[in-house]
Amino acid sequence: MTAEQFRALHHGGTPLVLPNAWDPVSARIVAEAGFPAVATSSGAVARVIGYDDGQLTPAAEMFTAVARIVRAVDVPVTADMEAGYGLPPKEFVDRLLETGAVGCNLEDSVNRQLVDPAQQADYLAEVRAAAGADLVINARIDTFVRPSAGDAVADAVGRGRAYRRAGADCVYPIMAPVEVLPELVSGVGGPVNAHAAPKGPTVAELVAAGATRISFGTSLHQHLMDNLRALLPELT
Repeated sequence: MTAEQFRALHHGGTPLVLPNAWDPVSARIVAEAGFPAVATSSGAVARVIGYDDGQLTPAAEMFTAVARIVRAVDVPVTADMEAGYGLPPKEFVDRLLETGAVGCNLEDSVNRQLVDPAQQADYLAEVRAAAGADLVINARIDTFVRPSAGDAVADAVGRGRAYRRAGADCVYPIMAPVEVLPELVSGVGGPVNAHAAPKGPTVAELVAAGATRISFGTSLHQHLMDNLRALLPELT
């Protein structure tokens, strides 16, 4: 599947559900379950290869991890690449395309601080110019997880519009409450990615609120790690 075909999944009648994977094994399980694509989780990938979340993984190691996941499955892969690891847009795009990924998730906070929306829009525009149609860009909006100067919903709508104008295919107001999703969807005027988790909100709830694309971030990996912690005492 090409980037164009993956992009079309954001505009179909069926919501695009993307359980996030962190290694070839989890990616294969997602693909075998019938999902049309695999999304990576940067936080989960980082922890699996020995780092923590927050752009602490060396870029080369993240690209290598993404390439391994791409090679493991026959469905398209979109890669969570945090804030781009400080790479110039052209270099970032070239290295990501070398992995075989057809999409990326880019967030608008660095060191737990929101980036100026105009600055982030300029960055996304440069990524789009370098990638052409070869990458589906999901622009993450962090106003609900980082300190925001004003109203988080209004800020998210403003950022979402700016990022769409810059060339983002979809915007991702991560951790936005379900009750504000309809306002975000209406305000942004394009595909909106919402965050689901094993303990909720559910895919059905998010779809009913207007989400077009649904992903799980680190929640699936964390759920499995919690189950492992609970199991281990029973093995002694």
